[in-house]
Amino acid sequence: MSLEARIADITTLAVDAIVNAANPQLVPGGGVCGAIHRAAGPELARACAEVAPCPTGEARITPGFGLPARYVIHAVGPVWHGGADREPELLASAYRESLALAQRHGIRSIAFPAISTGIYGYPLDAATGVAVETVRAELDRNGSIEQVIFACFNGAALEAYRRALASR
Repeated sequence: MSLEARIADITTLAVDAIVNAANPQLVPGGGVCGAIHRAAGPELARACAEVAPCPTGEARITPGFGLPARYVIHAVGPVWHGGADREPELLASAYRESLALAQRHGIRSIAFPAISTGIYGYPLDAATGVAVETVRAELDRNGSIEQVIFACFNGAALEAYRRALASR
């Protein structure tokens, strides 16, 4: 099993599935969500409408349409309210649910963005710690996924993931 962080445009990665940092309505938004919808084409929004809504901490799966990835897993992370509103638990759940869907669909390679760290305001270091810890625990339990890429949007995100990956 391979866990790695790299600066990458998640919409260009040739993996079985990419994860979208989605909103509960699964409608095109800004940031990574908007970029994924633009790259996949209008079919993605139609497919999302069929599986919406998606509560915080859960995930849904659709085809990838115009993306190199066969699937898009839409994970809804929490909005940051200071950390006392179950944010770590809900963020971990979004990662766990994404990996459970991946395993049910025979996905061997998956790429995650830094869920909830954009307009949802989750602090980057805290979010990457939850992400890495949760993904490691799930893969230790069920190792059918062979490659996990944490697709970083900038150098600060890459460094946060590298720190999280180095701590064990």
